[in-house]
Amino acid sequence: MVRKPASMYRRITGQAYTRREYMGGVPAVRINQFDMGNLQGDFPVTLTLRVKNRVQVRHTSLEAGRIAANKHLSGQAGVANYHLKVRAYPHCVLRENKLATGAGADRVSSGMRNGFGKTVGTAARLERDQAILTVQVSADKASVAKKALWKASMKFPSPCYVDVEAGQEYMK
Repeated sequence: MVRKPASMYRRITGQAYTRREYMGGVPAVRINQFDMGNLQGDFPVTLTLRVKNRVQVRHTSLEAGRIAANKHLSGQAGVANYHLKVRAYPHCVLRENKLATGAGADRVSSGMRNGFGKTVGTAARLERDQAILTVQVSADKASVAKKALWKASMKFPSPCYVDVEAGQEYMK
């Protein structure tokens, strides 16, 4: 069955569904790494990508944003010159009541009977101004990092902005 569009899952409605020990068949989180680049480096400039609205972001969207930012940073700045950290974790499990479509679907599907739904993925619930990605770079690579975060923001369902700080208090 075809995956539903992400626009169906971006609004935060209802309670979070997070207790994985009580449900079976939860798909694995697609995010491969949460820390990339030079993990031991000491970088003076910290850039953080933050969401403007309260939104729910699917795990596939987080992975796509991570890949876009990491690819631009490793190509333009070099692997040893940055530290990229994914700051959001997809805890919430998404459910979908799959309905049959096409000829004869009324004889096959059960409608809203047992309409609780099957698990189809996970998502991170983000509040307004919450961080998604953080990049630490040297001062001369700050424009490269800003462009990388802008490319990553295109993968998320909410408008985002880049917050520039100095220091390392946000990477802990």
